[in-house]
Amino acid sequence: MLNAIARGSVSKVTDPIGRGLLKMGLSPDLVTVIGTIGAVAASISLFGTGHLFWGTMAVTAFVFFDLFDGAMARARGFGTDFGLVLDASCDRIADGALFGSLAYYSFVIKHDTWLGSACLLILVAGQVISYVKARADSVDLRIGGALAERAERNVLGLVGAGLAGLGLKIALPICLWLLAAACLVTVVQRLVQVRQAAKAKGDPATKAPSGASGRGPAAGRQR
Repeated sequence: MLNAIARGSVSKVTDPIGRGLLKMGLSPDLVTVIGTIGAVAASISLFGTGHLFWGTMAVTAFVFFDLFDGAMARARGFGTDFGLVLDASCDRIADGALFGSLAYYSFVIKHDTWLGSACLLILVAGQVISYVKARADSVDLRIGGALAERAERNVLGLVGAGLAGLGLKIALPICLWLLAAACLVTVVQRLVQVRQAAKAKGDPATKAPSGASGRGPAAGRQR
């Protein structure tokens, strides 16, 4: 949801930076990898040791690398299939490090099982949200935005951690539980969107007769 709202405004800032990085001889793929390594290292070393404020600052800085690689691809005039797969894979790695480190902080440092469970719920649901979208795209089912996409998950998680690091301890559980609920809603929302798109496309599985399984020839494939 935030992606669609902010894309135009953000690109006005990131596009000139993307052009500058290209002139320096950097590639979008290299920027993607650097940003991911930085985000993972910052999450584990800072969130994982209870330094929530500085962890928020460091991870936020590396999140911008994810904006710059797209700006570089636009400035170059083309993207690559490998770049798209690399970017999506690195996003999942960075998300896993962020919420995995917050889960470790919750379980090991805070000894808060409920808060740690919220982190794990966000982590798993977030991966499912992204996976459903990717699978829908792979079979040419176009679905729109959703309640808790990657931008919302990162913003709410980092805001909660940052405020907790500044002393507002209640901010972290509030943000994480709100996010956990939003992620569960979004999983259902994504599946509904896929079914509606499949029905509009004329997918036979969406109008299977009573008693039929509704599974096509791909029933045994990975889902």
